[in-house]
Amino acid sequence: MSLLAKPPDNLELSTCSCRWLRTGEEGIDAMLTGIGAATESIRLETYIFHVGQVADQFREALVAAAQRGVRVQVMVDALGSMNLPESFWDSLRKAGGQFTWFNPLALNRWSYRDHRKVLVCDAKISFIGGFNLADEYRGDGVTKGWRDLGLEIHGPLSEELAQSFDDLFTCAPTRPKALRMRRGPEKISVGRNWKLVLGEPGWRRGALKRSLNADLKTARSVKIICAYFLPTWRLRKALQRVSKRGGKVQLILAGKTDVFLTQLASRRLYRSFLRAGVEIYEYQPQVLHSKLFIIDNIVYAGSANMDVRSLGINYELLVRLSEPELAVEARDIFEKDLALCRRIDPATWNKSRNFWGKLRENWAYFILARIDPYFARRQRFSDW
Repeated sequence: MSLLAKPPDNLELSTCSCRWLRTGEEGIDAMLTGIGAATESIRLETYIFHVGQVADQFREALVAAAQRGVRVQVMVDALGSMNLPESFWDSLRKAGGQFTWFNPLALNRWSYRDHRKVLVCDAKISFIGGFNLADEYRGDGVTKGWRDLGLEIHGPLSEELAQSFDDLFTCAPTRPKALRMRRGPEKISVGRNWKLVLGEPGWRRGALKRSLNADLKTARSVKIICAYFLPTWRLRKALQRVSKRGGKVQLILAGKTDVFLTQLASRRLYRSFLRAGVEIYEYQPQVLHSKLFIIDNIVYAGSANMDVRSLGINYELLVRLSEPELAVEARDIFEKDLALCRRIDPATWNKSRNFWGKLRENWAYFILARIDPYFARRQRFSDW
């Protein structure tokens, strides 16, 4: 905790309570309930908002809240939701609500995106996780719908999430702060049993990476569920060192994915991880979209994947929780997902792919780990 920030003076007042939202279905229903119960303010931020039944349900709930006098603010990433028409929000605006695009699309501004997913109601109750607002997220992740995960949060952490929303909302339609080459301290808030780590674009803003690396240094048990897995070199080595010094590292990655390029790039790393003793599993029933990192008794949840974009290009958030009961529940979630996975066999993995398969993996890795960051840096310097 002392590595990144000092805790508040009154630790008891800074305690938050959390409840796992174990499926997309559960998460969507909980968020709609929160919107329906709000009396003062609603802040909704997401990367993808696709027209469909789920979108209609949220719009109706938000309009109803605005009509009963609640201050409603919605922020949606312009690239992630590029197929969403501006007119979709006419009824919300008419009811007095506010809507804005984050970083409207332009040739020299496409790279830096708001990948966060957060709903804050009355600055008291908040919801974070991997689920965007689209029909494919409604389901149990086994028989139907994508496999996803989130948290319902009560307490002062919700106030911090509300403030982080306000910070982005003010600059969303113009230029994101990172494109102005801002420098200064990263925003990291700490309570008794939680730490909110906000990721922003740029090489000097490595809060997510530093927090994860700090916990991995002494870790004995690491369990990760990750939709898109392409960690930095330092994080790769940190994970492999846990295994090499006798610890256990288990990765649940996507067997089915919505972004095939990321799966190819991830598989390019399998061989080195398997040789280090890391166990790799691929989730089979549905598209995997969860983000969960369990490091000993520390749990991370939020919008960030362990990949290049989440760790250095996009706006992201992770909540680090040091609550034993939550860690026990998180391990239960992990084990239930593990039972639905196919394990990658270290003895046969390298032989199972032909020359063209390996070539595709190398090209995918080159595009995502080299080309994408390169153009992000170019846009950053061009704006400056």
